[in-house]
Amino acid sequence: MENYYVNRQAQSNGDHEVHKGTCSYLPSVENRLYLGQFSSCTSAVSEAKKHYSKADGCYHCSPRCHTR
Repeated sequence: MENYYVNRQAQSNGDHEVHKGTCSYLPSVENRLYLGQFSSCTSAVSEAKKHYSKADGCYHCSPRCHTR
């Protein structure tokens, strides 16, 4: 299980990126929302979409869930 976070600030395309807690691109504490512990990025992105309709996995730490 991994800790996952979503960036509170959207990217230029409107997506809020989902990151593992160990990601080197993890947003600063004030710019991230803790999503919980998940066994896959798929579950974490689903949880993020409860907060932000446009959510996507980080290219670096969750490439399987990165779609744009």
